Amino acid sequence: MAQFSDLEKAIDTLVNQFHSASADKSPTLKTDEFKNLLSSQMPNLMKGVGTDQAFGAILRKIGVHDGEGISFKQFWGLIQSVATEQFGRLSGQKGSSCSCILL
Repeated sequence: MAQFSDLEKAIDTLVNQFHSASADKSPTLKTDEFKNLLSSQMPNLMKGVGTDQAFGAILRKIGVHDGEGISFKQFWGLIQSVATEQFGRLSGQKGSSCSCILL
């Protein structure tokens, strides 16, 4: 059996956590399901999101409109954003940023 890398395991975890967050197993998450997913799996992100207005800003940032379900593609956009910010913090360099481009 193949031995998976830490990165492959992390990607698998992201996909599985997203899909298991849907109560009705639909391909999109309802806003409350998405909020619960972020609260349980990305608590550091949610620390700064104390209000519905701040959570709404996250939804708008990833392109979710009122009443719309959150797709995995939109979730992945959030992951990209968080990863880029995390890189800047961990690199310890002011002004450093990831120049990675996702197609």
